[in-house]
Amino acid sequence: MDPTRTLYQVADAEIRRCIDVYLRLAQQSNGLTALLPEYLPDDRARVIVMAGLGVTVQKPTAEEVCSEWQRRQALAFDLETGITAGVYTNLRTIAETFYDELSAGTDGFTRFEPGYLAENPHLLPMLQHLGGIFSKAKLKALVGAVSDNSISKPAAERLSKLLSERVDPAHVVKGEILKRLEATLEGIVRDLVGRVLLESIVDAALRLRGLPFLREKQYDSLAGVVYDFRADFILPDASSPKVFIEVRKSSSRHASLYAKDKMFSAINWKGRRSDLLAVLVVDGDWTRETLRIMANVFDYVVPIGRVDELMHSIEAYLKGDRRKLKWLIEFRISAA
Repeated sequence: MDPTRTLYQVADAEIRRCIDVYLRLAQQSNGLTALLPEYLPDDRARVIVMAGLGVTVQKPTAEEVCSEWQRRQALAFDLETGITAGVYTNLRTIAETFYDELSAGTDGFTRFEPGYLAENPHLLPMLQHLGGIFSKAKLKALVGAVSDNSISKPAAERLSKLLSERVDPAHVVKGEILKRLEATLEGIVRDLVGRVLLESIVDAALRLRGLPFLREKQYDSLAGVVYDFRADFILPDASSPKVFIEVRKSSSRHASLYAKDKMFSAINWKGRRSDLLAVLVVDGDWTRETLRIMANVFDYVVPIGRVDELMHSIEAYLKGDRRKLKWLIEFRISAA
């Protein structure tokens, strides 16, 4: 492994690998409804299924995974847990590697050379917990602006002095430092789930089918009746959009609020273009009633686990199959 990679970069790469494995598995097994041992050739795929089912087994065989899946088919598959279980395992392994690397580079935590600190910014999270500095704001107040991508020479000097004063090598316990780091790892994974997981699954599914699309940051806006805004995905482009896709994770407490927001967006955009296919991909604890109501506005309301099947319908619509369009919305604003 490249030792200059940060914990965040390691987690980002791993979550994307897990997403790729999940998508391939979902495609082979029809959204995990027809799971076979031959679909589970590697550890990542097996961990994803077992963790998503709430089962903890060290290195299960493909047959054991299928057996647990058959026993627990009434349980909802927890996609987030399935994907992130392997990310946490990978991160903890890398964190232990970073600890050993830091121990060797500081002669058992006895010498914190400024040059070493400046050359190895990826070790900053470990240094923070070693020095008992648990917030970025506190760290900035003590040593200045630093990150696990860059530590300037002046900041390295201040950090070296701080660590030399605070760290007693006789009282550094590996298990305790790694346990403190857990909060950092959890923060990294939570951020990646919100920023990467669900939209990456949709992105990968679109690419797998070779469908043309733009992400939210790749275009200016999608014109609506009341306001122009951007959807998470538009197909094929911003000048002549035919499909928009919104992706939303929810909890039962906020389902009604999120539903109203998404429905108005759909009405706003579909009211401007009668041939616009509206798609909502959901995850989390939506109530049955909010899903039912949203299905009266969106042409498709699909759980994230069935996104591969959704791509068939989108592809057919882009090729001219108007039967895929369920709702025509007449919405206009005129002067009195």
